[in-house]
Amino acid sequence: METHRLVLTEDLNQYGFLFGGRLLSWADELGYIAASNDFPDANFVTIGMGEVAFKKPVKNGAILCLKAVQSKRGTTSVSYEISVTAGQSTEQIFSTDISFVNVYANGQKRALSH
Repeated sequence: METHRLVLTEDLNQYGFLFGGRLLSWADELGYIAASNDFPDANFVTIGMGEVAFKKPVKNGAILCLKAVQSKRGTTSVSYEISVTAGQSTEQIFSTDISFVNVYANGQKRALSH
């Protein structure tokens, strides 16, 4: 799955670059959407992120390309590799791995179907 984001002034930190927390939020959201599309009957919650690597600063006005690729599937969980590039470049500016678990309304794990 792929999506794009425009970096706006409200996304910047005190030094004028993209705030890392904002990018983490976008990555988590993309992973959730990818998982929900792949398993439409599931109720996912985020259970973890792997190593988070911010490789380059991002300036105001940059257009980011965020990609999610399923990397692992378990009985109740699924993981996605998230990568981000800026503009027309293919050079990664960010990457991480995000895992989601399918749960019942009471929070207990539930097997994935599909």
